[in-house]
Amino acid sequence: MASKASAVWTGSLKEGKGTISTATGVLSNANYSFATRFEGADSGTTPEELIAAAHASCFSMALGAQLGGAGLTPDKIETHAAVTLAKTDGGFAIPTPNFSPTTPRSTWTRSSCKCVPQRYAIREIKSPFCRVES
Repeated sequence: MASKASAVWTGSLKEGKGTISTATGVLSNANYSFATRFEGADSGTTPEELIAAAHASCFSMALGAQLGGAGLTPDKIETHAAVTLAKTDGGFAIPTPNFSPTTPRSTWTRSSCKCVPQRYAIREIKSPFCRVES
């Protein structure tokens, strides 16, 4: 199943503006611009914010799957992701995202707590496919 989105841009890079929409309608003509992406304006989103949201949700689901494989069901997994745009010699690139997952251990047994952080809690996700490495 393919997830679909669209973006429309009008105008020049610095003075122009755009909108982003998803086929589901969750995002509908969300604004983005040079100012939101490079100058910190808070009147819209950025591609990096959308990538961070996608990675955070994917990471939470992947962690839930790994914990489930260990017979554990956390009450909640909350993941914060940070994605930046970095200037490189060849232009711009998005370095590896930073993740901060948290989950209360109220449903975990004492013996499980020792192995889960090392074995399941922190894994590397390779962008753009959101694949959890062993």
